[in-house]
Amino acid sequence: MKAKNEKIINREISWLHFNARVLQEASDIANPLLERLRFLGIFSNNRDEFFRVRVATLRRIKLLQKEKPESFSYDAGKILKEIRDITEVQENQFREAYDTIVENLRNHQINIINESDLSADEGKHITDYFRNHVRPDLFPIMLSSLKDPFSLKDNSIYLAVILKDITGIVEENYALVKVPTSRLQRFYILPRQDGDYRIIFLDDIIRYNLGEIFLPFGYNSFEAYAMKFTRDAELDIDNDISKSFLEIMVESLKQRKKGATVRFVYDKSMPEYLLDKLLKKFKITKNDLLRGGARYHNFRDLMDFPQIGDVSLYYPKLPPIRHKAFPPHKSIFKVIKEHDVMLHFPYQSFHHIIDLLREASIDPKVRSIKMTLYRAARDSSVINALINAARNGKSVTVFLELQARFDEKANIAWSEKLQEEGVKIIKTIPGFKVHSKLLLIRRKEEGKNVYYSNISTGNFNEATARIYADDSLMTANEAIGIEVSQMFKLFEAPYSPPEFKKLIVSPYQTRKHFLAMLNKEIRNAKTGKDAWAIIKLNSLVDEKLIEKLFQASNAGVKIKIICRGICVLVPGIPGLSENIEVIGIVDKFLEHSRIIVFANDNKPAIYIGSADWMIRNLDHRFEVCIQITDSNLKNEVMTMLSIQLSDNTKARKLNGAIENEYRKANGKEEIRSQFATYEYLKKLNGA
Repeated sequence: MKAKNEKIINREISWLHFNARVLQEASDIANPLLERLRFLGIFSNNRDEFFRVRVATLRRIKLLQKEKPESFSYDAGKILKEIRDITEVQENQFREAYDTIVENLRNHQINIINESDLSADEGKHITDYFRNHVRPDLFPIMLSSLKDPFSLKDNSIYLAVILKDITGIVEENYALVKVPTSRLQRFYILPRQDGDYRIIFLDDIIRYNLGEIFLPFGYNSFEAYAMKFTRDAELDIDNDISKSFLEIMVESLKQRKKGATVRFVYDKSMPEYLLDKLLKKFKITKNDLLRGGARYHNFRDLMDFPQIGDVSLYYPKLPPIRHKAFPPHKSIFKVIKEHDVMLHFPYQSFHHIIDLLREASIDPKVRSIKMTLYRAARDSSVINALINAARNGKSVTVFLELQARFDEKANIAWSEKLQEEGVKIIKTIPGFKVHSKLLLIRRKEEGKNVYYSNISTGNFNEATARIYADDSLMTANEAIGIEVSQMFKLFEAPYSPPEFKKLIVSPYQTRKHFLAMLNKEIRNAKTGKDAWAIIKLNSLVDEKLIEKLFQASNAGVKIKIICRGICVLVPGIPGLSENIEVIGIVDKFLEHSRIIVFANDNKPAIYIGSADWMIRNLDHRFEVCIQITDSNLKNEVMTMLSIQLSDNTKARKLNGAIENEYRKANGKEEIRSQFATYEYLKKLNGA
């Protein structure tokens, strides 16, 4: 939804524009079929999170606006209606894309079937599988016996089952059966027939075998319809000062399970009388966000669709490249001390970070290791390396952010594990998230402390490093190391910030620094100097920086923005943003790095960091950006940005509307920036 002046659009609507770009990838015939299916899973997962967080927040605001409408500059009710309209259109596009992909997969001998398609032999096989693997995880609830609707799990699939006796002896009844996707794979591959793959949903395995559960109770006819809740996932943090923050977080997570329902999705073929019974039992009104969908829900599971079929169904493999500076059997410390090194994930190997931690854990000269962790991998080699370092007598300190949304439970468990192993855990700071990505290793060399720092745009997570495009600076610069050390002191005493000269730190400097850099470009443009900026972010929302971008555009500063997600700025408006161009790239990897470049009077200033241009990143989080000063690394970054700005295959023009028009080659050489970047780095590293 655009504001009246049409220069800013609502951030929630902009987010829906972003998810539309993900959905485009599912429909793009240039993508391999099973990759298109995976994009449907990503789209579905994104949308669920959007409802759990952003729509839930808007619903809270809508209630507040009834009491104090003058306190808000926008109408949450109108935005919710627009969201409903857009999501309805997107749902139809999703269904069309899914049906097309399923149909095309048949040409590759991959058939997604349901229980009515099973042969007699397959039916026997499925029943055996059900008895041995599925039934032990099924615990049906009789609808009439359900006392607490909040006991039903958020974002889980339930089958609402009509139980009948065709003889009429036993009265019709109703049950809920949770599909146990947290314990079992959603998709089951049947034994192949004539070379064909036949795949059935776990939901349909249960449908086929409902008699195995309910026949003993006299029921012999069954109808099952899928449904799910999406609940408000915002944590209400208790201010009880007698509790530790860890206790408060654990209790808040329990409360999340009982959040208000923000969406109820059901199979639209469900009989009206059954839907009415469910809504009454769950205390959901038809004024709530109801959506009649298709037979299956939780399509996020498509991200884990079985790896089957021939190679044409997948993207070509791009094995991570070893950085030329890190040959086998050479000390990483020695390399970093000689010169700065920059890693670009997932094009280059995250193993270099693991190798650095491993070397630090056993190096007798290493005295301490400090690290921020926001999201860790499930079986984290990073955490294992830190534990090993503690066991080897190193002083290990970790700031593990307990407030990382949807990773809170895992981070609480990791926090307890690390403390058991002797790792010092810095307590989470209520009201502020630590989102910076920092690693600091202190070595004693010739009686002197030498610092080795790693400052990244992405999490220290070897799982996401395979799919998130991030940049990571490794340096032995003493001034930087001292300031990174000060950051860790700041986490423990956040109200006494030191003066930073090398690091740009939120919530103290980031907005101010980049406003100053834009002002410099404005002055240079007005005096006829070359003036431009390249801004690569995940999200661009902060209105103060956006207003400065408009001023820069009016002054003649050429601004190119690469924005993956939310961008509320509308480019190309005459007299306002005509010198601003915005593109978004969605492809094989998730663009996650933040890189800001200014012409700086023909001495380009290049920054990387963890902060997007959003109020939360600038004012309510600890974020760190760093300037890249090594000339070789500057050339490296500029070349990669140039490749992205030239993308005419997966880049979309963002203009404040939902069209998401692809840039086209129009007879020129096709440039698909992620693949071109891989080839560039491969050549650069002699791979």
